Amino acid sequence: MSKLPFLPGIAGKTIYVGLSGGVDSAVSAAILKSSGAKVVGVYMKNWAGEDGLQLDCPWKEEMIAAQAAAAHLEIEFLSYNFEREYKASVLDYFFAEYKAGRTPNPDILCNSEIKFKAFLDKATDSGADLIATGHYARIAEQSLPPVFPETQRFLLKALDSNKDQTYFLSGLNLQQLNKAVFPLANLTKPEVRLLATQLGLPNATKPDSQGICFIGDLDVNKFLHKYIHSQPGKILDIDTGGNVGQHDGLAFYTIGQREGLKIGGAKLPYYVSYKDLANNTLYVAQGQDHPSLYQSIVTFESLHLINSTSMPAEAQLNELTLTAAIRYRQQPQSGRFVEGKFEFTQAQRAVSPGQSIVFYAGGTVLGRAIIA
Repeated sequence: MSKLPFLPGIAGKTIYVGLSGGVDSAVSAAILKSSGAKVVGVYMKNWAGEDGLQLDCPWKEEMIAAQAAAAHLEIEFLSYNFEREYKASVLDYFFAEYKAGRTPNPDILCNSEIKFKAFLDKATDSGADLIATGHYARIAEQSLPPVFPETQRFLLKALDSNKDQTYFLSGLNLQQLNKAVFPLANLTKPEVRLLATQLGLPNATKPDSQGICFIGDLDVNKFLHKYIHSQPGKILDIDTGGNVGQHDGLAFYTIGQREGLKIGGAKLPYYVSYKDLANNTLYVAQGQDHPSLYQSIVTFESLHLINSTSMPAEAQLNELTLTAAIRYRQQPQSGRFVEGKFEFTQAQRAVSPGQSIVFYAGGTVLGRAIIA
């Protein structure tokens, strides 16, 4: 059997681990126990779908899988209900953003508001020294002079670049980082699968979830149609101005989208290029590399820096070698701050209002903002 990684400095500590039912969190719990921590596994029930929001929400199956993993590892198992907090902090925001014609990223919000706030608060109130999750990310002591000259904890990209999840953790703050452990920091996904198999974990071969945080796999468009009324309007070709179709409502489309436009007979496929909210008009462009799908300057709002209580001036941030990502799994691209905007060195495709732009200095995560 491969030896489990040893995490220094946590022996004897009480650590509550968020067990989702998946393999990553189960292996995280095993690593913590092997390193000498007193481990408590916690399943977070955040949405059950009882009101018809999602009738096939798999929370019962996920909780059973989490409980089975805890039993196999011989650790205490608890279940916390955060449905009220999740609706108030995540779902209400999710629907409001779509209704406003933007494309939100609820996973970032549910990490900062649920896993690392509601869960952290309840766990520490129950005696936890730290909390842990199965995220692929690292935490390290360092400094980033001249902007952050003091040594402190920073969030860093994971060793496995294919699974790095720092994009979704970019809304955390330093206080939350100080109470967090990421046991998978230096592991790759294949290594985690191998460890799970060798440990005999019952969920060792369980597929990864691809759904919205805590809601599971779903058809987002179908999901939205249940709660947002259709407001049909024209679809216009951005080059000719010609009417090429009818949309169901601007809320159901995002920049760069190809599927679902129902436009036939064109030489090249159409892609969503621009949403004119004032006139309820959807503009589309032919070809995936049409110039209207690219932009270099991204306007943002709600800038959040993980390691700052007093926000540094953007000019200070430019003293670091900056990169930014506008979506999960995108390799961060070089750029700089310019008067409330971020200017990329090279134009980026399908910049979508409502999504997060996440800022990096090398492998260190600085924070994020909302694309406006």
